[in-house]
Formats: sequence, C-alpha cells, structure tokens
Amino acid sequence: MTDDLDPDLRSIQEARDRAVAAREAQRAFQHAEQADVDRICAAMADAAFAAAGRLGALACEETGYGVAAHKRIKNEFASRDVWASIRDVPTCGVLRRDEEHRIVEIGWPVGVVAALCPSTNPTSTAIFKTLIAVKARNAIVVAPHPTAVGCTAETVRVMAEAGEAAGMPAGLVSSLRTVSLPGTHELMEHYATSLVLATGGTPMVRAAHSVGKPALGVGPGNVPAYVDRSADVPRAAADIVDSKAFDASTICATEQTVVADRPIAAQLRAEMRAQGAHWLTPDHAARLGELMFRPSGLLDPRFVGRSPQRIGEIAGIPVPADARVLVADLGGVGPAHPLSREKLTTVLGFVEEDGWRAGCDRCIELLRFGGDGHSLVVHATDEEVILAFGIEKPAFRILVNTWGTLGAIGATTGLAPSMTLSPGGLGGAVVSDNISVRHLLNVKRLAYETRRPPEQARGRPAAPAATTREERADGALADVDLIARVVREVLAQTRPKEKESR
Repeated sequence: MTDDLDPDLRSIQEARDRAVAAREAQRAFQHAEQADVDRICAAMADAAFAAAGRLGALACEETGYGVAAHKRIKNEFASRDVWASIRDVPTCGVLRRDEEHRIVEIGWPVGVVAALCPSTNPTSTAIFKTLIAVKARNAIVVAPHPTAVGCTAETVRVMAEAGEAAGMPAGLVSSLRTVSLPGTHELMEHYATSLVLATGGTPMVRAAHSVGKPALGVGPGNVPAYVDRSADVPRAAADIVDSKAFDASTICATEQTVVADRPIAAQLRAEMRAQGAHWLTPDHAARLGELMFRPSGLLDPRFVGRSPQRIGEIAGIPVPADARVLVADLGGVGPAHPLSREKLTTVLGFVEEDGWRAGCDRCIELLRFGGDGHSLVVHATDEEVILAFGIEKPAFRILVNTWGTLGAIGATTGLAPSMTLSPGGLGGAVVSDNISVRHLLNVKRLAYETRRPPEQARGRPAAPAATTREERADGALADVDLIARVVREVLAQTRPKEKESR
C-alpha cells in the first residue's frame, strides 16, 4: 500500500513503523545482562571494522565528499577505538556502590534514540552512534542525510545483521531508507522516540532541539589554530596542513583559520608551503569567497569536502596539481570576510597578530563568528600561554600541539572517542562533552537514610500564637489593633469641634 504513496508520505510511514518496532525490540532488550550486551556490541564493532574500507568507499562515491582512504580510517576509529573506550563501562544492573553515602547506582536505558547522521561523516557517525546506543541497552533508528542514504543504510545493515546473529532482538538497530525532511521530523517527534541525537548542519540540529524531545546536538566549529612564537614551527605547519587535508576537511573540528604570532609568521608560511599549502592571490581569494557561501552564510554544497584542484575548477581559478590545501590571507573577521567562516573543505584563512594576547583576542573573534563553544587548536611550548588559552577561550576542546581533526574526536588525545562533539551552552547544546555512552544511559539511585529527621519535624505542629489579625471576607488579613487606633485618633480630633458647635 505504501508504494502508492508519495515519497514524503512513504518516509513518514517508514519512520513510524521503525520507531514502533524499535520500541518493541528495546522493551525486550532492556533487561539484558551485561555479558549479552557486550557480546552483541563486540560483534557489531568487529563487523563494522571489517567493512570499514568498503563503507568508506561507498560514502565517498555517494556523496562526492572527502577521501575514501581517510573515511576508512574514520570508520576504523568509530568501530575499534570507540568500542575500546566503552567496552568496560558498566551499563546494566548495579553500576556503583557508594558505601560512605549509602547510594547504589543502577543503569537504565533511555529508550529509543533517533540518530541524525550527516553527509560529511555518514558511515563513521552511524557506527559510533549505534555502538553507544546499544551498549546502554537502547534501540536506535538512524536517519541518514538525503545525500548519503545508501552508504548509511548499508552501514546500519552490516551492524544490525552482526548484532542479531549475536542475539540482539530484530528491530533494535535500523535505518530509514526512504528519507525526506517530513519523515525525519516524524521520527524525531514520534511518541516512541525517547531522545534525539543530532549530528549535522545547523538547520538539522535546530530542528532536533525544537520537537519537544530531549536532544543532544552539535554546533558549527569555526576552529582557530593559534601558532605561538614558542611553537615548534615546522611541526605545527605539518600538523595544520595534514589535518586540514584529512578527508578534505569534513570533520567539524578541522582548523579553519591560522592565527600566526608575528615573529614566526614568515617561517610558518614557508613551512606550510613546503607541506603543500598554496596561497591564493587577493583577487582569487575574493572570488572564492563570493562563490563559496550563500547569502545566508551557509557553505555551497558544491565546495564541501573537495580537493583544492576541484575547488579551482568550480571557482575558475588556477590551482597547482600538488596543492593539498588553499590558504587565503584575511583582512578581518565577519560577514565582510566570508573566508573567515567555517569551511568544511580544503580552504584555510590566515591572519597575523603580534603576541599571544592579540592572538587570543583574534581567536575569540573567530569563535564568536560561528564557532562558540566548539574547539580551538594551540601550538606552543610556553605553558603559561597554553593555560591562558585554556582559561580564556570560549571553546570546550582546546587541543595542544596536535591535529584539530583527529585530536578533537579523541584519536590523538585523551578525549573520549566520539563523532559527536557538543559545544555546551555557548553553542546551544545542553552539554559540552564529546558524546559517549554515559549520555545515553539513565541512572537510578537507591538512597538509604543517613541521618534521622529533626525532632522539630515530628508530631503535630504547636497551636498558633494569639493574633489580632482577622481574615476579611475577601481572604486578606486585617490588623484589628491598627484599625482601632486609627478610629480613636479620628474620634479625638472630631469631638472638640462638636463641643464648639454647641
């Protein structure tokens, strides 16, 4: 019957069907033992890891974004590294006993998770979200981006097949296959959906926060990379170019603008050029800025995740065959300087500032122009400078002497491995963490009495003290003593006048 419906109506019906099926499966799974949950998750992680290369190639082919070999690395990270980080986290039964405070914590699932996945990292995000959801005994329905339906659905199929073979209820893990905006919206607001986990562009995340369900979302990451005079400049240059070129800059924590301390700026330019950075002329930079962004400020999808050479073809500007990233000197930050925006492609901004304080101010300006709360990179060896950046910057991931891309997601740092980086209240989110299993796990608490109630709280209350206040007909209180005094004063003033009149 649904085959006779329009695509948007089919999408809505599919969302309803999958949400209901997920709830039924989750109810059957919510009392699973920890060993069973871990066996199922391990099977899904192994299956995703084994298919990482194939799924990465599918994503690159379907979307046209990024580099297939790099998408494989992200898929391997999302399966192997994410699973390793949560494998030993207890999520079932008693989680912890606090003998001092007489508290027993017990794990409980959230329910059905509606997981919105982006076009830039479709397969790795689906792998990551599936693992953290099922580890907490939740069901998950993945909503792919319309331009990445095939690769995302195939990723979910691979994991669901492995999980079900290991004993997972059918329907616990699924993906929409007929995708439309009305269908995704129906999934988010459906009565069976418990929580929305949104990774994607700003409009998608705003929609997730507006449906009346608990939501965990991300925000834009206009990430500055400050290079201090104390930095290892050759290493910083290599890290910045390598990170920006990785998967054609499709991770939201990728460096967007380099802020160079003036004494080392010339050296940094030279080192970046040696690593494959190509500086645009002012005219070419202006042309690219005009073409890359729509009037709303959103990046034109034609430029997302593209190589420098492809960008040159689209914009009609010459680009050398060996260029790995394009760099534009910026005259400022803001709408008048479009290349100071977030650019999920192989284009970097570059500015010079004299001293770390001026560099700090410029980084704050960049973050406030579309990256509040997300991430910042600092290359320095002066610990006072590093700490000052950590204290003063409106960013919740300050990455020190590493790549923005792999550092923020926890691949090269000690941060929680994650493909969903939340920007806190500054960026319109409820948390500032790298999202992981603990955000999809509710905790019940047995709380034993630790002290008896005070004696004053026991028995019947004492009789109220006598009062001269009386309740009026309208419920207000009248002060009888005050009224009597006023009457006496008025009478005393009028009686002499009455005697005189006689």
